[in-house]
Amino acid sequence: MKHIFKQGTDPSAPTLVILHGTGGTENDLLPLANHISAGSSVLGVRGNVLENGMPRFFRRLAEGVFDEADLIFRTKELYEFLDTAAVQHGFDRDNLVAVGYSNGANIAASLLFHYADAFKGAILHHPMMPLRGLQLPDLSGIPVFIAAGENDPICSAAETEELSALLREAGAEVDVHWERHGHRLTSTEADAAAVWFAHMFRA
Repeated sequence: MKHIFKQGTDPSAPTLVILHGTGGTENDLLPLANHISAGSSVLGVRGNVLENGMPRFFRRLAEGVFDEADLIFRTKELYEFLDTAAVQHGFDRDNLVAVGYSNGANIAASLLFHYADAFKGAILHHPMMPLRGLQLPDLSGIPVFIAAGENDPICSAAETEELSALLREAGAEVDVHWERHGHRLTSTEADAAAVWFAHMFRA
């Protein structure tokens, strides 16, 4: 998968895996990653699917309607890529925190839904439910931060509550930060994510 890797200054800090929204690139969330944890190494990944020329991490059939077979395939593809990238770049595979926005948050959530050891934690900005009817793995001890919009036209507040409830039932420690700026990734939710990260991984 097309990607970038930036070596951090703090070898004990989690490596941040940044996952862009539709139409983004592996570089899009670098400022956000730096804001959350300036000392962390960063792995930026570009989605392998194109929708009208815009990179995504998996196909969709319509707005808000995922191609579930492709989502499952791409989730496994990204999981295996993280294994490969850890060897290639020499970071600790067991010390990864996902930072995803929109489509990137959806693939990160799907990784949590499928693999207990995908991430040490996750920051999900405006995620949707990746799949329904799936038995989640044991996510005990995995902290998850969700930033959501009460008036998000793409991901309803009810869907955010559904996702957070499922993650909690699987054992994850979930914190939800609410905004009223639609689907936009705001500076205030980035600030909240940084505070949460410092509390969870710098204590």
